[in-house]
Amino acid sequence: MSFNSTIYINIKQLLQTRDAEEFYVPGNKMDELPKIHNAFLLVENGIIIDFGNMENIPKKLENTEVVDLSNSFVIPTWCDAHTHSVFAGNRSNEYLMRLQGLTYKQIADGGGGILKTTQEIKNISEEELYSISLKRIIKMIQNGSGGIEIKSGYGLTYESELKILSVIKKLKNNLPIEIKSTFLGAHAYPKELTKKEYLNLILNKMIPDFTNKKLVDYVDVFCEKGYFGVSDSEKIIKKAKQLKVPAKIHVNQFNNIGGIQMAINHDLVSVDHLEILDDNDIYALKNSKTMPVLLPGCSFFLDIPYAPAKKLIKNNIPFALASDFNPGSSPNGNMNFIVSLACNKLKISTEQAINAATLNSAYAMGINEKCGSISKGKLANFIIFKEMDSINDLVYYYNDNLIKNVIIKGQVFNS
Repeated sequence: MSFNSTIYINIKQLLQTRDAEEFYVPGNKMDELPKIHNAFLLVENGIIIDFGNMENIPKKLENTEVVDLSNSFVIPTWCDAHTHSVFAGNRSNEYLMRLQGLTYKQIADGGGGILKTTQEIKNISEEELYSISLKRIIKMIQNGSGGIEIKSGYGLTYESELKILSVIKKLKNNLPIEIKSTFLGAHAYPKELTKKEYLNLILNKMIPDFTNKKLVDYVDVFCEKGYFGVSDSEKIIKKAKQLKVPAKIHVNQFNNIGGIQMAINHDLVSVDHLEILDDNDIYALKNSKTMPVLLPGCSFFLDIPYAPAKKLIKNNIPFALASDFNPGSSPNGNMNFIVSLACNKLKISTEQAINAATLNSAYAMGINEKCGSISKGKLANFIIFKEMDSINDLVYYYNDNLIKNVIIKGQVFNS
């Protein structure tokens, strides 16, 4: 028998239940996670139609499948707002080099780092790159991610960047989750061109062409010493704005060179990393609608400082969490681990971490009207957990897979 709708009943706790007009959670509200005990959730055609306490369950439900979720917790799927998850090869040898004392910069200066991955991209066909990336993204969905932003940036030539962006587009077309494509040609400089030549290629060829081909949702730039300075980053952002493409920025990962204030001046969607912050940065962020995106997986893997999440909260600044899944500094796309790690290292609560990894992350990747909360009219993208005593078990049992099912657009995700 086929059903027009599905109602999930006897949910132990239905969490992140909000009005659809709540676009993100302010810093001083991030410890509040709205929930309904003993709840129902009604889904029709992949959309959340209704939810509430079992006492208020709709009386007349025709042609509706009933799914009993006794003892289960339900939250919206994770939104992973910062990944580099289309790549080839790995950099496990560099991990061992770092354990022996070499720095990220020393490895990059020796031909490793981003440039090593660009060579891997150059040597692989688009079909092979799609195949390995598809397997990677499927695993991320199985771990509860219902929205993923994917950056290019491992090409550093027109042809290779086009290859990556084409793969992202194909992933968008063939997977049921929300995927956003970000052009990060300004990730590093190729050895074949001068800095000026490569910057001109980005500004005059890559951004216009990839925008015209409708391959780009966002433009990004790695604003950091030895990569792209503030003035060069601003040129890229201005070019994106000229073409009506919103922008993001990698900033304050290793050094503070003034990128945050510039990003705020241009109303960027997000500022990502923020391991190094000063009072001027905090002041700028307090007066903006730009979402900070914190990446604790990168700090964990590179053994660098963690972003000062509690300082952001103290100043009523919201933030998102993301995996930064990439082969060099965060080879992990499991958002369950990222949420647990954030609690452990950023010293935040489970509620704050869930808000950061759902609604605030959805805002940071521009999908908050569809995802990030249990709200009427949003996509029925949610995680059903195995039996737990409390939602804190999610971060406490950091190495256990507590997911029973991932629902994407009202359907159990099976691959």
